[in-house]
Amino acid sequence: MEEVRVFCPATIANISCGFDVLGVALDSVGDEMVVRKTKETGIRITKLEGQDLPLETNKNVAGVAGLALLEKAEYTGGFEIEIYKKIKAGSGIGSSAASSTGAVWAMNHLLGNPFSKTELVQFAMEGERLASGVAHADNVAPALFGAFTLVRSYTPLDIVPIKNPSELYATVIHPQIEVKTSDSRKILKTTISLENGIKQWGNVGGLVAGLFMEDYDLIGRSLEDHIIEPIRSILIPGFNSIKEETIKSGALGCGISGSGPSIFTFSKGEETAQKVAEAMKKIYKNIGIDFDIHVSKINTQGIKIIN
Repeated sequence: MEEVRVFCPATIANISCGFDVLGVALDSVGDEMVVRKTKETGIRITKLEGQDLPLETNKNVAGVAGLALLEKAEYTGGFEIEIYKKIKAGSGIGSSAASSTGAVWAMNHLLGNPFSKTELVQFAMEGERLASGVAHADNVAPALFGAFTLVRSYTPLDIVPIKNPSELYATVIHPQIEVKTSDSRKILKTTISLENGIKQWGNVGGLVAGLFMEDYDLIGRSLEDHIIEPIRSILIPGFNSIKEETIKSGALGCGISGSGPSIFTFSKGEETAQKVAEAMKKIYKNIGIDFDIHVSKINTQGIKIIN
């Protein structure tokens, strides 16, 4: 095989209580990429549609992630990449992660899969480093593994796939404002109180347990963030209203997707997820902010080949 076209899913990172360690892949929204082998060495990005992003290899997250793989691969040729962006940059649902993971997954596939998924996460993290200044894995891991993932450790990198409850749906609303990940990280505190730490790791444990047990009430009780959300929520208009009304509409929980401005909720069943979407729409229509909204089941496969 000399060429492959792939779907690269959007992702929700942090999932309230799991800053930089928890993430989940979505099924209804993502980028598409075409990657092909070339005899020329290196990587060239030949087409980029949907967003105003650089084509230069060293300035594009797909190029940087791909170069990280190429450096370790026993391959004398190179690759061309076409990127069709459906995820808006700065949306908080893993735009840079989709490009980074799509590039390395497709390259690995064309080379006969010499690298493991965990190794691919490490390559894709270099794209995240370019985008945000920090090589975090909470978006790229679920994009590559599918469903929910826990980054148990960064040194050494240890990714734990988490079971996905069969009736779980995500609703994500993206207000049309941009919050850069690098900027939203700068406002965070570098220390936390022991009291908040205890609450937070209790919720992380509860959320992971709830997912494995398919205990939707436990999942809902665990979707609390005592550290990041109180700070970042001030950057998102209407956040508190969205949270209050979506819970009233039946959502299990509500939080900031990644660094924002997107807001996510989890619901048991598609009917409730759609009802939650209507509540979200109403609030932003009243505020007067344009938005995109996605209702999605959880993507258990991650990146996949498409025709």
